[in-house]
Amino acid sequence: MELGASEQDRLYTMLKRDETAPAPSPMIPWWVGGLGIGLLLVVATALVKPLGVSTQYAAVDGVVLHQVAPTVAEENVYLAKVTKDWSLATYGFFFVLGIPIGAFAAAVVTRRFRPRAVPPLWVARYGTSKTKRFAWAFVGGLLLLFGSRLAGGCTSGHMISGVSQLAMSSIVFTAALFGTGILVARWIYRDEGNAS
Repeated sequence: MELGASEQDRLYTMLKRDETAPAPSPMIPWWVGGLGIGLLLVVATALVKPLGVSTQYAAVDGVVLHQVAPTVAEENVYLAKVTKDWSLATYGFFFVLGIPIGAFAAAVVTRRFRPRAVPPLWVARYGTSKTKRFAWAFVGGLLLLFGSRLAGGCTSGHMISGVSQLAMSSIVFTAALFGTGILVARWIYRDEGNAS
């Protein structure tokens, strides 16, 4: 079901937070979260290796491709590199597996879990189509993963681990990510300041 322009405007206005209402408080202060990530980075680096997520997705792809088309997988130099000595009993696999499990557990424990296929802001801008939402989420995820592998790391690998090690590639990545994020947010939310 697609919404007309007037219905989208009305829904968007309803969803827009009242400027005078206090913002909901975060579960923990930002600085506690920052210290927690820093501590996790120190422990992970000391015990295993720096944090990173996106390589594990490529490794799983390589393992699956080895089962489906072993010749293709063996001829791919990159997949051969990331799947070497890979098993389910690796630090990286359990780290990646723990991300959605930990997020779900935190949402349930804090009573903030709200299952929904189409978020309200998406409905206000693009309508209620679940197919459209899932298709764009898939395309966005695919581009994100492709970009992270092209850049040699994702936000956790570059922005947390790489910047903490003063890696120039990570500093450039972080600057590009923030700059692009600001420009894209200004483009997507360009009407935010003009809506009344």
